[in-house]
Amino acid sequence: MPNRLTPATVFLCALVMTGCNTPATVAPEEPRDPNSVPELTLNLPEARDCECNEAPSRDFTFLERGYSALTLNEYEDAVAYFQRYRRLEKTPEARWEADIGIAFVSMLPNSPFFNAEEARKAWRELNKQLTPDMQVHDKARLMNDALAGFSLLDRRVKDLEDDNSMLSEDLEKREEALKRLRELTLGQAEE
Repeated sequence: MPNRLTPATVFLCALVMTGCNTPATVAPEEPRDPNSVPELTLNLPEARDCECNEAPSRDFTFLERGYSALTLNEYEDAVAYFQRYRRLEKTPEARWEADIGIAFVSMLPNSPFFNAEEARKAWRELNKQLTPDMQVHDKARLMNDALAGFSLLDRRVKDLEDDNSMLSEDLEKREEALKRLRELTLGQAEE
């Protein structure tokens, strides 16, 4: 089969050869007048004279890990993460968040750290430390609200237990008084 050149092949070859043979000429750039250069207008906010001191951002890694461990009922791990978060982050907010997490764990009946009285005491102290300007994690605020509800319910349970104890004592006294009254009335009837 003889080699035949198709018109497309011939055209491509001619194009390549002319491109290789033409010298590249670059026009020298003319110096520009600085006044003729258009000014770029950027849509940026205006610069303000402020001395903004941004607070360093906190690393919520260990706090979030504590919350995750808490949802998996891994109470020891949750407390360890909260303590680690408190050690690493030195802000009052971080200490409060860690302490509220630990108090929350001590509120849970299935937790090995369960101590209702200590949870209530810790919540009262932590509630005094919380100021309106503190920027704390949303889950920590939720835990604070849960501890408030727990504290209220625990107080009501204690009041009901005290009332129940008092009523039980009164009932025993009444039953004893009725028993004596029966003995007296039955004793008089026999005579």
